[in-house]
Amino acid sequence: MAEGTIKRLTDKGFGFIDTGTGQDMFFHSSNVEGTSFDQLREGEQVTYVEGQGPKGPRAEQVRPV
Repeated sequence: MAEGTIKRLTDKGFGFIDTGTGQDMFFHSSNVEGTSFDQLREGEQVTYVEGQGPKGPRAEQVRPV
């Protein structure tokens, strides 16, 4: 599993993870595990698995550390 920091959350149910590579990773609230999307905070460390969505790379199995 990869690790990153939540960079931005939206009120539309998705967010972006700073992967540390200069490339942010999109994630959707349906890919959050172990907590609810509403409990996530910007700056929080998370683990994730890189997957593919219809519009390109996305984070799956997003979990707080």
